[in-house]
Amino acid sequence: MDNEMIEFDIGLGGREGDDDFVEIEHPVEDEEMVDSPLIGSASGSASGLGFNGGSGEIYLPEGDLLDLEPYDGMEFESEEAAKAFYNSYARRVGFSTRVSSSRRSRRDGAIIQRQFVCAKEGFRNLNEKRTKDREIKRPRTITRVGCKASLSVKMQDSGKWVVSGFVKEHNHELVPPDQVHCLRSHRQISGPAKTLIDTLQAAGMGPRRIMSALIKEYGGISKVGFTEVDCRNYMRNNRQRSLDGDIQMLLDYLRQMQADNQNFFYAVQGDEDQAMGNVIWADPKARMNYSYFGDTVTFDTTYRSNRYRLPFAPITGINHHGQPVLFGCAFLINESEASFVWLFKTWLMAMSGRPPLSITTDHDPVIQSAIMQVFPQTRHRFCKWHIFKKCQEKLSHVFLQHPSFEADFHKCVNLTESIEEFESCWLSLVDRYDLRDHEWLQTLYSARRQWVPVYLRDTFFAEMSITQRSDSMNSYFDGYVNASTNLSQFFKLYEKALESRNEKEVKADFDTMNTSPVLKTPSPMEKQASEFYTKKIFMRFQEELVGTLTFTASKGDDDGEIISYQVAKFGEDHKAYYVKLNVLEMMASCSCQMFEFSGLLCRHVLAVFRVTNVLTLPSHYILKRWTRNAKSSVMLEERSSDVYTNYLESHTVRYNTLRHEAFKFVDGAKSSETYDLALDALKEAAKKVAHAIKNDGRNVMGNGHIRGNLAGGASRANYTIGHHDGNSGQNLSEDDMDKNVRELTTELECANRKCEVYRANLLSLLKDIEDHKLQLSIKVENIKISMKDGF
Repeated sequence: MDNEMIEFDIGLGGREGDDDFVEIEHPVEDEEMVDSPLIGSASGSASGLGFNGGSGEIYLPEGDLLDLEPYDGMEFESEEAAKAFYNSYARRVGFSTRVSSSRRSRRDGAIIQRQFVCAKEGFRNLNEKRTKDREIKRPRTITRVGCKASLSVKMQDSGKWVVSGFVKEHNHELVPPDQVHCLRSHRQISGPAKTLIDTLQAAGMGPRRIMSALIKEYGGISKVGFTEVDCRNYMRNNRQRSLDGDIQMLLDYLRQMQADNQNFFYAVQGDEDQAMGNVIWADPKARMNYSYFGDTVTFDTTYRSNRYRLPFAPITGINHHGQPVLFGCAFLINESEASFVWLFKTWLMAMSGRPPLSITTDHDPVIQSAIMQVFPQTRHRFCKWHIFKKCQEKLSHVFLQHPSFEADFHKCVNLTESIEEFESCWLSLVDRYDLRDHEWLQTLYSARRQWVPVYLRDTFFAEMSITQRSDSMNSYFDGYVNASTNLSQFFKLYEKALESRNEKEVKADFDTMNTSPVLKTPSPMEKQASEFYTKKIFMRFQEELVGTLTFTASKGDDDGEIISYQVAKFGEDHKAYYVKLNVLEMMASCSCQMFEFSGLLCRHVLAVFRVTNVLTLPSHYILKRWTRNAKSSVMLEERSSDVYTNYLESHTVRYNTLRHEAFKFVDGAKSSETYDLALDALKEAAKKVAHAIKNDGRNVMGNGHIRGNLAGGASRANYTIGHHDGNSGQNLSEDDMDKNVRELTTELECANRKCEVYRANLLSLLKDIEDHKLQLSIKVENIKISMKDGF
């Protein structure tokens, strides 16, 4: 029989001869020699050893035969039986084995000879040609020392395998029994251990905690029989097997959803048929929600702790009740920059290409880079709550040694009112706790413009409080998706979460429409806000309005257009806020920047409005996204309601403008001469105003604009008017003319009153229609929920 020798080495994850091989967490390869369970038995002699390839059972000798040492002529029923015997012998003695070489038949290619050797046989392959083009980042420790110990077996014509050579001696120390489980060929996960791992993995435990449980169960690491690396490999294989099937289930679900509704959007990165790319989807409600509340967005990858360690990334926002609202979801196979870029571009396409004003994510440089590429104009911040949580891990020694550090850290970040104050407080903090050289903390400080509130208050993030955690971050699926969730369970829980969130929004709509908030002040502004805002947002605004009662506003600089005010709590002038008011445009800005950050006016601006007699909120300070009609498409009501608002504003603007101009006379009359001039000017102006008021009805047309100046005798003498007595074009006396004007003025006022009544009735009707529409939508949603519960 013609034979040829085939040389090969088998190792865990690669051949030890490769210089660039690094031990990684890979499953044990088929050719690796591992112990097998002692399922059957044979008796009599060593030749009784057998292997049943069909059932996978190995037969080993009982009793004293288990202590057999290999010898020439020893027979086995199969090659596998010989390998199992030698590996069992090696475990007993204290060394690891591997397959070194084989010989195949040239006639049919069948293996007819095997050589099993000690794992330390031979030497490391230092062939430069194999490694010169590949960088070796973590070279493995050299373990081969040229050991000659081996067992050679060959197949007989009878089909049995016989030992043709055995070398017992080793040129290295053998491993004691309590360390044998660390040798590669003896690391085996038994059936009961696999069952326990499966159970604990399904419960969401990681490999480290599972190994601790196994060690406790078996009474020591040496009795477990494998290492944490093997446990991790086995768990990863489990995840991959489950993932392959469940990803296909995911795609089937998304295809069905799109078939049911063409507005359902989903996309898969790469080839969809491979079913292994990143996946993103957004249902019609999510896309509609974005059109209402897409000004600020949260991208959350913290749900990666599911059983696959597969990042589930919901994209959320905040609705008009301050509740989290969904804009889309994604599963990411990997977290590379390319994956995030694809995800953001695809999601933006689903949202009609309109980027948000701001976006909040976890502190991740890869995500940051992707956002800079896809959303260059969007303000990006890191979630402060996650940074605080990370601090507890990175600075745990500081938290333990200094109980006051956490409070000081929060105070520095949350309670500083200016950039200068924060910088000073931060330097004091790191010096006090000797943290100037702490690498992670310095990295955090370098990124301060993306997570510290004083740097972010000029951008809208829809948060009611700078110091509290946003409810939208990592909370939409809380209570539904957790560490034990797999993809086969995911969509049932996903749909339950959607139903629950929708029900909460419906309940908030119902409460807003059917409960009247308790007003705490006689302010027309509070009543106005109670009619516009949703219940929760009104309560937050009410806090600010009531808070103005303890604040004083002191007038400062006045440049003719903008007046500065210093606003402080009574008795706390050292902690003042600064408000600038443009009385002509009714625009105000505060140093706290609450309106810019949250979309609600702060108590400091409201305090200035109080002292300047601004009785109602200017329309530009009522964001539609916070109102009860945030999702309404009825624009007529919005325009009509502005008539009343503008009417009130016009009186306020005129009043403030006149008072502002009058104060210029007062401020400028510092000498007796200027006083006399100012007084004469004011008296003359007062006469003109009184005369204008007397003749106001004569000069005002139906649209409220003055057509011409009728003051003066010449104008009156030449004024002609058609009269009912038929004297057309006749020059009338001044008394007759005044009488006619008074009659026309009375008719005009009557017509105006009728118009106001019609306008009020129209507004009331439109409001009733909108309320009825909202109540119907609530009933429809309740019916849908009831039907789903019934099924």
